[in-house]
Amino acid sequence: MAWWRGRAGLACALAAALVLPAAAQTKGGAITYAAAGGVGSLDPHVSGTLAELEVIHHIFEPLVTIDESYNARPMLAASIQVGDEARRFRFRLRPNLRFHNGDRLTSADVLASFQRYARVSTNAVLLEDVAGYDVPDADTFVVRLKSSNAVFLEMLKSPTYPLAILPAGQKDVDGTEAEPIGTGPFVLESWEKDSHLVLRRNEAYMADRSAAGPDGLGGRKTAYLDAVRYDFIVDPMARVILLQAGDADAVTNLPPDAIRRLGERPDIAVMRVFPFCQLMFVTHAGHGPTAKRLVRQAIRAAVAVDDIIAATGQAMRRNPSLTYPGSPYHTEEVAAAFYDRRNLEEARALLAEAGYKGEKLVLQTNATFSYMRDAILVLAGQLREAGFNTEVQVVDWLTQSANLRRGTGHWNITATGFCTQPLLGPQQWRTQIQATPHLRDRAGLDEAWRQFAASPGFAQRQAAWRQIETQLLDQAHFIKVADLAAVRAHHVRLQGMAPYFYQRFWNTWVQ
Repeated sequence: MAWWRGRAGLACALAAALVLPAAAQTKGGAITYAAAGGVGSLDPHVSGTLAELEVIHHIFEPLVTIDESYNARPMLAASIQVGDEARRFRFRLRPNLRFHNGDRLTSADVLASFQRYARVSTNAVLLEDVAGYDVPDADTFVVRLKSSNAVFLEMLKSPTYPLAILPAGQKDVDGTEAEPIGTGPFVLESWEKDSHLVLRRNEAYMADRSAAGPDGLGGRKTAYLDAVRYDFIVDPMARVILLQAGDADAVTNLPPDAIRRLGERPDIAVMRVFPFCQLMFVTHAGHGPTAKRLVRQAIRAAVAVDDIIAATGQAMRRNPSLTYPGSPYHTEEVAAAFYDRRNLEEARALLAEAGYKGEKLVLQTNATFSYMRDAILVLAGQLREAGFNTEVQVVDWLTQSANLRRGTGHWNITATGFCTQPLLGPQQWRTQIQATPHLRDRAGLDEAWRQFAASPGFAQRQAAWRQIETQLLDQAHFIKVADLAAVRAHHVRLQGMAPYFYQRFWNTWVQ
């Protein structure tokens, strides 16, 4: 396969490591995937970037995950019973589950994982309402909540900062330092940071045989491939060249000018995933001039969406909402008032009211994702026209992501793609908002979230979400640009590839 060529030493070493037993399956192969970014951590409890999660979901599994339509479905749980007005959740584990080290998974591992998650995870707020846990036997785990939560399973399904089950011995390990030992269909073979990592098929994987086939991140997963090598290729054109030359079997984040050219080749399949992410500007409400609400609103007033979309050249659609059309929580009529203002006079008036004196506004971006960089460059020009003093700062993606998550880095505006949040719904946005320490003006948000979680009826939950979305957009913590598609490509010899938010390599093989 592609990654054997030009890598003779590595090929020999892996060939020796991947010898299959005589009765092994006939499908297989070893492939190279040219990923768009590097992997800083494989600790599922603290990892939130797409590059990390695409690897993590091959290694680790949670009790509950998402199906092909992004709804909650059991993964390591064989059954789930909800009682006491959605205050008690009883999980029965699938039998004979084993970690990559050979140890049997029991409810003791689940308990330790939940306890560690509450201590180290960026999304620890997920478990803030837990009253206690019960472990009646090795195969049963019970969560007791302090108050009713009709969307607890929807919160638990989150594929971002997933509540993956780790061996109990990892309970006291600090965040980012958990060993990559899970129950998933692939195990970590090797990892060179800033270069590549290799996953090897888990020969002892216990698939969910109650399912007919794979289903999102769950279902009956089969690891056909012998190995998957993830090469971290930041330059998008470099990824295209690798695919064209046959040195990569699959690539992600295709640049716009390469899509048509690759689509003309019969040996390459171009795959579009839509909706995928939402391009958003995030303002830092805890630093510098953007600590003032009026300054943030002036930024929003200056944004001209169509100019930004045109500059990125990406497949995008206009949409003012933090959810997608078709979602039961979609609130276009509410969000439209804050969208695509294109009003420089309004921006200047707001700046004058705020007492803005030309303080520098730092716009932070990265070179890994060209659409983020291009969006920031266009925004910088729009803001200068409105009277802002702007500086564009380019850092690597892992630094930008960490700065966004922690509020560090002395930035005022950053561009990012929010992906799982609009796809999975309001409960996932709560995760993001609670994990954003630099977001201010939270008055009313916590109470609205409590109403959202406690309401058994959809109408009440929808009303609570509308209040939340209105406040986030009105305060200009988030400034929506557009919905974004993912464009990927692979050689047709790689079979079983299917469009989905995450790139999945189970149930795929080389023809």
